[in-house]
Amino acid sequence: MTKKEKILASAQEIFARCGYAGTTMKMVAEKAGVASGLVFHYFESKENLFMVAGSELIDAMIGVLRDKTADCANGCEALGVFVKTYLDYTIQNEKTFPTVIRCSPFSDDNPDLDREKIGAKFRELIDLIEEYIQRGVGDGSIRALPISQTAFMVYGTIVGAVRTRFLAPYEIPGLYEEACDFVMRSVCAPE
Repeated sequence: MTKKEKILASAQEIFARCGYAGTTMKMVAEKAGVASGLVFHYFESKENLFMVAGSELIDAMIGVLRDKTADCANGCEALGVFVKTYLDYTIQNEKTFPTVIRCSPFSDDNPDLDREKIGAKFRELIDLIEEYIQRGVGDGSIRALPISQTAFMVYGTIVGAVRTRFLAPYEIPGLYEEACDFVMRSVCAPE
């Protein structure tokens, strides 16, 4: 791992644990085992480091999502695989994934960040959902629903489940499984 990669990985863990306001460049440098100046050299500012940390996590997730859905037989199956894979990804990356929650356009953790830039990155995830819904409507596996609105409702369900798991002070057994089932019951055409 290069020094830049160590810095980014360290930033993702610290932002996940401490949030934007609670994270300093010095904390990131100490965790990465580098001088603070090197963090600034590579990322220029805390805001830029935060944006890159969140974007990198989303890009990695999108790669996994595309791989897992590539061979699905129809839109409904692809949507189900997307939802399950997304939720599983949050568990597999629980030390860093809260960074995505904190930089989400669905969060006001730091309202001064560039909301358009953040929104465009998250829109890539919503576009995937729209793609699967459009495919499913076309192949008959998903009911005739308004594509964009349904995609946002599906993503809202996912975001709600993830935020509940990571941020709520209580535990709900089977929450992720029910979120998957809820989405499928809501959009897939009866067999």
